[in-house]
Amino acid sequence: MLQVQFIRDHKEEVIKRLQIRNVEASVIEEVLSLDEERRALQAQLDNTLAESNKLSKEIGGYYKSGEVDKANELKAKTGELKEESKTLSEQLNAKSDALTSLLYSIPNIPNAIVPAGNSEDDNEEVFKEGEVPQLAGDALPHWELAKKYDIIDFDLGAKITGAGFPVYKGKGARLQRALIAYFLDKNTDAGYTEYQVPHLVNEASGYGTGQLPDKEGQMYHVTADDLYLIPTAEVPVTNIFRDEIVSENDLPIKITGYTPCFRREAGSYGAHVRGLNRLHQFDKVELVRVEHPEKSYEALDSMVAHIKEILRELKLPYRILRLCGGDLGFTSALTYDFEVYSTAQERWLEISSVSNFETYQANRLKLRFKDENGKSVLAHTLNGSSLALPRVLAGILENYQTPDGIKIPDVLVPYTGFDMIS
Repeated sequence: MLQVQFIRDHKEEVIKRLQIRNVEASVIEEVLSLDEERRALQAQLDNTLAESNKLSKEIGGYYKSGEVDKANELKAKTGELKEESKTLSEQLNAKSDALTSLLYSIPNIPNAIVPAGNSEDDNEEVFKEGEVPQLAGDALPHWELAKKYDIIDFDLGAKITGAGFPVYKGKGARLQRALIAYFLDKNTDAGYTEYQVPHLVNEASGYGTGQLPDKEGQMYHVTADDLYLIPTAEVPVTNIFRDEIVSENDLPIKITGYTPCFRREAGSYGAHVRGLNRLHQFDKVELVRVEHPEKSYEALDSMVAHIKEILRELKLPYRILRLCGGDLGFTSALTYDFEVYSTAQERWLEISSVSNFETYQANRLKLRFKDENGKSVLAHTLNGSSLALPRVLAGILENYQTPDGIKIPDVLVPYTGFDMIS
């Protein structure tokens, strides 16, 4: 969440940049008003406690000197001060909770280069690469290819669980496993350390990375245990560092991990969500970085370049979009979306979001490092999909289809053990 001190010091700039997200200035005014009231209550409480402590010392002196009446008089006064301090403490806690709750509802400040806009239609295309293959007139979308070659069974998944939970079979399952292994190998070769993390997280972890309370309706909640199925590995991986002070010498921290991901995606219907386009359970390999604030944007560029390299090796046509204010994720300061072109569907499919959160998550997590002067400084956190499997798989099935079957990208053949699905 945003730091109140930063809002106080840069009020007009904060208001101006949040307007790109369509956040009203009145919200920032409310934050500052609550903070002023909170600080006034804190000052009153501090003064009351100081007065009470002072009188307590005097009471002891009066008792020692035999001035019992004066001691009893002051003792009655300290009783009144204790009641007053209790009331002030309750008021302070209520005001602090109200301030924290309001701060949780305010998204991150967009980077200066984030374009204005209200929806995905206003995102900026900043890069495009790859040749769109020329398919035969009878080319099929991936859900029909999956049925034709018996590699993904959507109906069986619906029988077992419900819509959005496909079953991968035979070479489809093997290709899925190959993609996971390939992505992890690429990431570890680039200096990321592989982690295996829990697929359930507690509420504190959800708040730490900003999924709660913003995306509560999209998360599966195990109510009996008050745990949440993860929507992305970003949540458990980043929360490794919750309430931690890391060494500046350890920066950057670079982690990759594979997990299944679970999203309710409430209200998602229609042809655009058919097949693998949008699922409730899907596999994803994630990148997470903890960076020095002065180097986080250099790190973001490095992550973008890394994902470009993967897509070049897969030989999939793709583009990169800089998200506008209206489409920017709640916790992000700057996001680049990667989209692969689905030739059979004739549309772009998002396969990765790469984001710099600056100090927004770190402030929630209390993730800090000691600088050269021994001062605790909030780190910057970043994450990116490397990659989300369903739409990568959809792109491979559709773009690599031939009259004889589906060709496997050369870079994946060592992982699959076969070069054709037929």
